[in-house]
Amino acid sequence: MHTPSKPNKPTTGTNLEHARLHNRRVVLEAIRQAGRLTRADLTRITSLTAQTISNIVAELLHEAKLFAHAPEKTARGQPPIPLSINPDGGYSIGFHVEQHQVVAVLLDLKGTTRGRRVFAVSYPTFAEALPLLMKGVDGFRRKVSTERLLGIGIALPGPFGVQGMSAVGPTSMPGWDDPQSLAALRDMSGLPVLVENDATAAAMGERLYGVAGGLKDFGYLFVGHGLGSGLYLDNRLYSGHWRNAGEIGHVVFTPNGKPCYCGKQGCLERYVSGASLLEHLGTGADRNLSDLDLSERQHAAGVDRWLAEAAPALRHAVGMLESLLDPETVLVGGTLSDDILGRLVVQAHPLFPSVSVREERTLARLQLGTAGHDCVALGAAALVVLAELSPDYHALLKA
Repeated sequence: MHTPSKPNKPTTGTNLEHARLHNRRVVLEAIRQAGRLTRADLTRITSLTAQTISNIVAELLHEAKLFAHAPEKTARGQPPIPLSINPDGGYSIGFHVEQHQVVAVLLDLKGTTRGRRVFAVSYPTFAEALPLLMKGVDGFRRKVSTERLLGIGIALPGPFGVQGMSAVGPTSMPGWDDPQSLAALRDMSGLPVLVENDATAAAMGERLYGVAGGLKDFGYLFVGHGLGSGLYLDNRLYSGHWRNAGEIGHVVFTPNGKPCYCGKQGCLERYVSGASLLEHLGTGADRNLSDLDLSERQHAAGVDRWLAEAAPALRHAVGMLESLLDPETVLVGGTLSDDILGRLVVQAHPLFPSVSVREERTLARLQLGTAGHDCVALGAAALVVLAELSPDYHALLKA
């Protein structure tokens, strides 16, 4: 008996509003990358008509998203006027929700940090944290023009919306991606809200503020209380169909190994994470690691035991990312100290042979990120800014 296959969803056209927004982003992105451009430069670079460029520039100047500088002197003709991004033309708020703190940052349109707040928490539900989030939003509103706030980006541990995997344990933050919760924040703040996995946001933070600047393909292993990976592929973030791409922490490293809170055994996260480090230090895995001074002699043996166990797990994760994605490099960052993470990177060598072994390499296969501990919050806020600045080809295709 022949069963008819499900028809493919037809590709639809795009309307003029999508095209207009796309062209605005093309213009803003071109100026952002170049620093300064004239209208003639924009016409040449973007292949848009002079009239289209004139209309878009007039609109962006009216919205104060662009600066018009003094005309440049030329031998003949009307002097061209250079244009640049106005940093005060828009602002975004980024929240990094961790198990024991919420880091909030305010970015301007050029990605400069204009404010920072940290709130102490202890595994808060969304309802418990909502007053703190609004405290951060209201505090930033007093620093900048409210009408120029573009939106809020929230980064938190995944996975999101997974069935059949336990959402309990010291590395989980269940309920935060619930649509009703996010709607409450949108209603109270009056701003768009974007939610992203913390490792994915960290990859964007590292791309904009760290050693990954200029890279087009890299993996980012985020060692927080748990373990995740952010994927930056073909010059853009890849977050997956359900925003769970990079949940490498729950890939089995040791069959029949340590029981994991997700219900499996031997997951990578059970060997390389802040929670697993706490276990080696002889304290509860739900404790705040920043409360401990790991340079004290009493913790040295526990740190060494963790490194001896975590390094092979990291080596395994690197080989997996290299074989699957063929990246330029794999970066390591997170909420652990640079000293601990640096030792982990060193002890992960020598790495396994892989497709990444080649003579023409200019970057190390594995290296430490440099964007700092605000990397995730910065990435979350930057995603909101980039939604305003960067061309969105998906909006045009609407496939």
